[in-house]
Amino acid sequence: MPPVSWQAPVSTIAVAVLGAVVFAALSFPAPYLTGPATMVTLAGLAGMKIQSPPMLMRHAVFVILGLTIGQGVTPEVLDAMRTWPVTLTALAVSIFAIILLTRAMLVRYWSMDPTTAFLSSSPGHLSYVLGLTEGVKADLKTVSIVQSIRVLALTLLVPAAIALAGQLPERPAVVPEETALVPLVLMILCAAMAGYVLHRLKLPAAYLIGGMLVSVGLHVTGIVEGVMSYWLAAAAFVSLGTLIGSRFSGVTWQQLWNAMSAGVAVTLLGVMLAGICAVIAAEITGMDVVAVMIAFAPGGLETMAAMSVILGIDPTFVASHHVARLLILTVIVPFFVLRGKANKS
Repeated sequence: MPPVSWQAPVSTIAVAVLGAVVFAALSFPAPYLTGPATMVTLAGLAGMKIQSPPMLMRHAVFVILGLTIGQGVTPEVLDAMRTWPVTLTALAVSIFAIILLTRAMLVRYWSMDPTTAFLSSSPGHLSYVLGLTEGVKADLKTVSIVQSIRVLALTLLVPAAIALAGQLPERPAVVPEETALVPLVLMILCAAMAGYVLHRLKLPAAYLIGGMLVSVGLHVTGIVEGVMSYWLAAAAFVSLGTLIGSRFSGVTWQQLWNAMSAGVAVTLLGVMLAGICAVIAAEITGMDVVAVMIAFAPGGLETMAAMSVILGIDPTFVASHHVARLLILTVIVPFFVLRGKANKS
């Protein structure tokens, strides 16, 4: 048996960490995900030998990501959602419109397979969508590029538009408290067991969904409070970014260009459809149209919440709608993915 090489995994991790540090220093959106993904991708394109994370590590990463995704569903957010039925309904309509029309566009004009087009069209939930993409073996390269462009464009261009009006969004001053060590360890163990059960049931991205279900259940009932350890969350995002970047081995520049053009088209169509639904909801409710548009923006929860504070808009209104969007996507994305697998079989 040939000796196990350690150079490739160590150098891959080093490149990923470097990407996270550089992107964080440049204040890029989701730096611990986009930085490693970008740097590992470029390293692979330059001819460096890239080693993707082993399967056991992937399961652990998806457990942490699932727990991180579910922590935003709190009793306070659910209570706030009950007070805005019209705008929440319009938000749901915008999500379905974005997914259906964008998916059709990608299938017809970019020749994507239906599953890859569907995952590329999701207006949010970046880490969740990428985790599902890995689980169903869709074209992770294409989905990663399209979704990353959407997040980058929304997070950078929307604040730039506000800056032209003389106001710049700032990061929230209050840092959420982390979950205590003992509840955190117990939560991770429960999520791992739930993921294992779902994996045996052959559910896609089982460990990601298992972690998310455990986190939502414990946070919404108030049993667990606080957010995931920032170090654990950062390590999970760096690992996911490494996995994404490692999948670009052998990709051509033409493939990159096609996926980038699809990402721009997805972003423009998504913003247009969300804006139309926001204007209609504002007309019906009499609410400020800018407030509704920020609440309906297909991505960038933290940036939109910061913008709402600066513009004097109720931040609870904006945050609740973005959490509702993530909840809707959490339910419908696996449903459509599983239905697509059933149709193929």
